[in-house]
Amino acid sequence: MTTFFSCTYCDIIELGLQNKIIVYAAIAGLFGMMGIIVWYASLDNPELEQVEIKLLNVEVKDVNKIENSAKLEVTFLVKNPSEKTFTVPIIGYQLYADGQLLGSGQYSTEDIAMPGRAVFYSGVEIPLKNTFILNKSDENSEIYQAVLDGNISSFSAEGSITTETSWSLVEKAFKIST
Repeated sequence: MTTFFSCTYCDIIELGLQNKIIVYAAIAGLFGMMGIIVWYASLDNPELEQVEIKLLNVEVKDVNKIENSAKLEVTFLVKNPSEKTFTVPIIGYQLYADGQLLGSGQYSTEDIAMPGRAVFYSGVEIPLKNTFILNKSDENSEIYQAVLDGNISSFSAEGSITTETSWSLVEKAFKIST
C-alpha cells in the first residue's frame, strides 16, 4: 500500500494565494464599476452645456438713504433647449451698468435639496430672481445715482451658471446684457 505525504503547510500557502487573488480581483472589479459610473454620468454633460441664460431685467427695489445702499432685483431668464431635465444651483456673476462694474452677486439654491429647486424640463424657460446690494462709495457715486434715477442705457453681467442633474454637474461661462 502506498501512502501519500500530506503537507498542511503547503495547503495553507496555496489558500493564502487564492485569497489574495480574489481580493485583488474584487478591488479591480470595484475600480472598474466606479469608472463605468463616472463615464455614464459624463454622458449628460453635452446636454447640460446647452443651457441658455439672458439678463432679463435689473430693477431698483429699495433704497436705504441712511446706509447709502440700494437693493436691485436682477432677473435672469434661464432656458433648457436640451432633452435632459436639470436644476440650477448657482449663478455667480459680476454686474455692470453702462460698462462700469457695480459688484459681484450670486444666485444660489445650493442649500435647498434638489427636489425643492426650480426644475428645468425640456424647452422650459424660467426667470430666476436675485437680490443685489449696491453700496454707494466715493468711487461709484455717479453710477450709483444714475442707477437710482433710471439713467442706465444697459446692464450687463458676466459669470458662470451651474447646471446639475442627479448624476452630473456642469459649469458654463456667460457674458450677457439687457
